[in-house]
Parts: sequence; C-alpha cells; structure tokens
Amino acid sequence: MCIYPQHWGFPALTEPSASPAASLGIFEVRRVLDASGCSMLAPLQTGAARFSSYLLSRARKVLGSHLFSPCGVPEFCSISTRKLAAHGFGASMAAMVSFPPQRYHYFLVLDFEATCDKPQIHPQEIIEFPILKLNGRTMEIESTFHMYVQPVVHPQLTPFCTELTGIIQAMVDGQPSLQQVLERVDEWMAKEGLLDPNVKSIFVTCGDWDLKVMLPGQCQYLGLPVADYFKQWINLKKAYSFAMGCWPKNGLLDMNKGLSLQHIGRPHSGIGQSLHISPWQLDDCKNIANIMKTLAYRGFIFKQTSKPF
Repeated sequence: MCIYPQHWGFPALTEPSASPAASLGIFEVRRVLDASGCSMLAPLQTGAARFSSYLLSRARKVLGSHLFSPCGVPEFCSISTRKLAAHGFGASMAAMVSFPPQRYHYFLVLDFEATCDKPQIHPQEIIEFPILKLNGRTMEIESTFHMYVQPVVHPQLTPFCTELTGIIQAMVDGQPSLQQVLERVDEWMAKEGLLDPNVKSIFVTCGDWDLKVMLPGQCQYLGLPVADYFKQWINLKKAYSFAMGCWPKNGLLDMNKGLSLQHIGRPHSGIGQSLHISPWQLDDCKNIANIMKTLAYRGFIFKQTSKPF
C-alpha cells in the first residue's frame, strides 16, 4: 500500500480562516478531475496549481457548502464533481489549472525495445528507438521521434522477442543501423531546438536500464560515442516512489494502478503496439507521459535521478 505524502513537500494545511475574505489570500482550492475521471479534492497552499481569480470565484460559487468538504470522501467527491461538470468545469479542467513550474522546459520520454530471448542473448541490440517530446509547462506531447533499428549481431528476431515486443522481422529488416539512428536523433534534437544551451531538457525512462545499460553498452560494443544528452535522465520509477511513498515493483502497471489510470495499449512496445497497428498509436511512452502529467498535476516537481557519468 502506498503512503501519500502531504502534497509532495507542501506544508500541512491548517483550517481556513473564519473570515472568507482572509482565507482567499492564503488558500486556493483546486478541484480537478484526474485521468481516470475521479475527483481530486485538494486545497493547496499558494504556489501549487492555481485557478485564475475569475475561475476560482466561479468554482467557489458552484461548490457552495462543499467548498471545504473532506478530501477523498466518495459522496462529497461525487457531488462536487457533478456540480463542477454541470457548470462546464469537467472536460476543460486541464485548461483552467496551471501546473507548478518544472525545472525543465522539455521532458524527452524514451523507451527502447531490444533483441531478447530465453536464455538472454548477448549482446542485446536496440530494435525500436522512440522519443516523445513533452512540454514541461503543459505536460502535453509536442513532437515524436520514432525509428526501428536493424540488429547486426543477431539479425533474426526470436519468437520470444516478437511475442514480448510485438515487433516482427519485417519491421527491422532494411532499417537504419544504430549509428544512423543516433545521427537522426541528433538532427531531430536540433530541429526541435533541444540543443539550444538556453533550453533545459532531460530524458525520462521507466527504469535505469535504457540509458545506464542498454545504450552505452551497445555503443561500447560498436565503438560509437554516446552523446552527452543521453548521460542524464529521470527514472520514472524513482520519481513515482518519491511522490507516492512506495516502489512500483511492476513498473508502469503499478504506477497506473496507483494513480487510477488506465494502461494504454500493449506493454513492451516503445510506440508501436502490435503487428497491425501504426507506430503512432498510444503505447508505453505515452503511458509514461500520462503518469508524468498526473504527478505534475498533483504538484510533483521532477528532478534528475541519474548520477553524473
């Protein structure tokens, strides 16, 4: 069971002032719908997510006696949600609330797929290289990079690999080598303005394996340099554990469950879903992005988790 810290670093709340006018200067009320459609009733101190003064005033009028109702009590949540939805606060809630400022302008969500078998083959080789560019202010996806990669040491995918990843032989045959894909990544990074020294960005992975083990290991095997931007990242599992107080043993599945989010698509596929689905469909990378957005919505500030190389 997860322990829920008091709004991830925000001081514990006290009772609002007896004077409504006085309390306006101390508390702002955020009543938002998370991605699962459940109401989150959280009075946050100034500095967390905020309504504009106009929207805050509207929300207060709509909620009336439910303004400071107990957080997490189903009957209050349900009533408050219905009241807000009836006055147009439902589908557009995300546009009404601003996220706390993040440390980065962009988050680059990355999730490799690699050759594999039972027992494991060596060396493993990256066969799918996806990146989602996530805006650090809105936590929305702005751009996507996606390429399949031709393995060279073990060019034939095993049945186990296809079963696990959904990637078939035809998807990797004739595709660029890892060296060529890394060159394309650099071109994409430049086109997206991510190489500008005034733009702060960082990769995000579900675990340390992608950028601590897989990429540097294959680059070392092939004699390729590793770009500096791949040498720092955020391990979403660690970020989630900081925010929620428990370790997600089953990765994305546990994080989605802990945040009441629906898992999107097929696990173990970077952006592609299956043999018959376009690579632009929702996938593990978008699950990561969805989890990040939900945590940011709740006030969590993402920080680098990797140690300097």
